[in-house]
Amino acid sequence: MSGKDSSASTEALIRETLAVCRRGFVSAGLFSLGINVLMLTVPLYMLQLFDRVLLSRSMETLLLLSVLAGAALLTLAVLDAVRGILFARLGDWVERKLGGYALAGSIATATQQGWFSVQGLRDLASIRGFLSGPGMVPLLDAPWAPVFLAAIFVLHPLLGFLALGGAVALLALVLSAELSTRKPVLQAAGLTIDATDAAEGMVRNAEVIEAMGLLPAVVARWQRRQADALALHRRVARRGIAIGAVSKFLRLALQLAVFGFGAYLTIQNELTAGAMVAAAILMGRALAPLEMAIGGWRQAVGAFGAYQRVRRQLETAPLARPAMSLPVPKGVLTVEALHYAHPGQNKPLLKAVNFAAEPGQALGILGPAGAGKTTLARLLVGVLRPQLGQVRLDGVEVTRLAQRDRAQAIGYLPQDVQLFRGSVRDNIAGFAAATDAEVIAAAELVGAHAMILRLPQAYESEIGERGQGLSGGQRQLIALARAVYVTPRLLVLDEPSASLDREGEAVLITALKRLKDEGMTIVIVAHRGPILQQTDQLLLLRGGQVERIGPTRQILGALLAPVTEGGWPQLAQTDRHG
Repeated sequence: MSGKDSSASTEALIRETLAVCRRGFVSAGLFSLGINVLMLTVPLYMLQLFDRVLLSRSMETLLLLSVLAGAALLTLAVLDAVRGILFARLGDWVERKLGGYALAGSIATATQQGWFSVQGLRDLASIRGFLSGPGMVPLLDAPWAPVFLAAIFVLHPLLGFLALGGAVALLALVLSAELSTRKPVLQAAGLTIDATDAAEGMVRNAEVIEAMGLLPAVVARWQRRQADALALHRRVARRGIAIGAVSKFLRLALQLAVFGFGAYLTIQNELTAGAMVAAAILMGRALAPLEMAIGGWRQAVGAFGAYQRVRRQLETAPLARPAMSLPVPKGVLTVEALHYAHPGQNKPLLKAVNFAAEPGQALGILGPAGAGKTTLARLLVGVLRPQLGQVRLDGVEVTRLAQRDRAQAIGYLPQDVQLFRGSVRDNIAGFAAATDAEVIAAAELVGAHAMILRLPQAYESEIGERGQGLSGGQRQLIALARAVYVTPRLLVLDEPSASLDREGEAVLITALKRLKDEGMTIVIVAHRGPILQQTDQLLLLRGGQVERIGPTRQILGALLAPVTEGGWPQLAQTDRHG
């Protein structure tokens, strides 16, 4: 998907999500209308109680008013619960709607930029928590504050002006909270995210940290990074506490002022006792949303920042789009004028790479460390996108293949083998529905069947995170079985024999011969002679450019010439990052 198409798809997804949220907000607003109208129950009840029931001493009136007030409060409670359920369901829907895209964006970011993080999922959880929590209540109740203020004016204009002044003061505090905390809250959130990502990276490299005794150093480095975030959080907290304390003082002082001034007006026979109590309750209800907004402002700012990050994350997500299903490819691979540079680097790693491979052929790629062999393999399978040039399979750019077509057409064994938490069977089948025969056939093809049967539960054996509990050779065999499971037309293997013993390498060579006979196009990145001798052509990559390409016998003959000619011994280095 082009950058323009991706941006358009992201905007369409955001518009769709916001449209559903707007409909939810409108529905919640209608419930808020009923809730805030019913909030008048208590002040009206108190007004009637003091001014009518106590004077008339009518038990019938008291009973009728109490029944009506109880029914109104029960209705209010039901509406409030329904509104809460609506927001909880809306938050769940948003997370379900965008969660897959956020995860896809994280995966795309990891492949394109090497930045491993699932912050998008954490941000969605923050948005869901805000929608389903108390943070939305002030936003819905604040528009009804003028209604309560108007009711106070009806009781007495002077009390109305007093309540209006209090509302203006609290509104000023809300704006002060926004202006003074928004930027540091977002900065603190960014620093916390960086510290969390750094911690996740350390956990991923736990084995190296433990083996080399790096724990004190890496923990101290993380603590220094975390300290910056905590300092900002403390500053925001201090400001929030101060503003909250002022708002509490102001609210209580206004409440006392309303009672005191109301008592004065009552003594002057300008107000009844019931109106005085009702005015105090109405003022509390009018100011409540503003005070709640002050208390929940940090959460609101955090949710807004999370929304902005999710929006940016979705721009890298491979969004689902209608795509025509192409015929099963024959496996004709063509690479044309390929250029690639890592993000943020001006110097290209690969320059003007051209070659082709036909079905039933095996092409070997070799070269010194840093030549770009692994990067080229990742470009061939569409993990990376070139800045210039194309990688085509039967004339179609691999990055434009629909996901279902790519899954059926391309098999890939990365240099750093990664297995997923789940059973051996699930890993081989790529977590798709599969028959026992299909899974076993893939394992037998690469010689993994006997090894798998020796595991505690054979194919149902659970694999820990990243294949924990398996040897390097076992992981590689299972990953090989996964690569050939769908019988792809293009098979790209990056150092497929790196963790295999002689017996495993012999089985792999036999499997490659069979796959070639079935018409599969095979690309092998390797540095060891036995596996390269099974290829039909060899491509020598040096400095990101094709130095030689030709029949395997011819290229190997030149490379195995006297060492003084600069050949094989220098090229027999494994490229771990190229």
